[in-house]
Amino acid sequence: MRKTIIIVSSFAIHIILLASIPFTSSQSNDLIDQICKKTPFYDLCSSILNSNPLAPKTDFKGVALVMVNNILTNASDTLNYIESLIKKTTDREMEKALAFCAESYIPVVKYTLPQAADAINQNRFGFASYCISDAVKEVNSCNKKFSGVGMSPLGDRNGIVQKLVDVASAIIKQLLKGLICYLLNLTSFSLV
Repeated sequence: MRKTIIIVSSFAIHIILLASIPFTSSQSNDLIDQICKKTPFYDLCSSILNSNPLAPKTDFKGVALVMVNNILTNASDTLNYIESLIKKTTDREMEKALAFCAESYIPVVKYTLPQAADAINQNRFGFASYCISDAVKEVNSCNKKFSGVGMSPLGDRNGIVQKLVDVASAIIKQLLKGLICYLLNLTSFSLV
């Protein structure tokens, strides 16, 4: 039992140290390139992370936070856009669909994405992944609401949020994979 506690404590210390290692600019660009190559939208990932002044000065966990914050910014902008469209539309069915989308985006902006960012900060990558998955469900629900109404005025915006979420999911999965590999190495080391 005592050996297990020592291993778990050692694990926690290692995770905190690994997550906080700073990178130089060239290491950061290499890190961003390595991370983005493992996402479904390399160009989008690379563009966002290389243009963000915080990304080159951060660690792997920080890269995930930058991406989640970018989703939050885009989702907030989309919510504001939806609210402006609701005020302008005269089509009752379109108004209902837009209202549904607003109701889908509100929890994503106010709760889901901030919780994902908090979870990443606390090294709770599984919960962060769950939050990101929930955001995808809400965006998809919004998209489906327009199937009977006609062309969605949110198609491009929802598409961008969807792609950003896919990139963030891939980054968080890399964090989870690194965590699992680390745990497996720790376990095999302690069993020897």
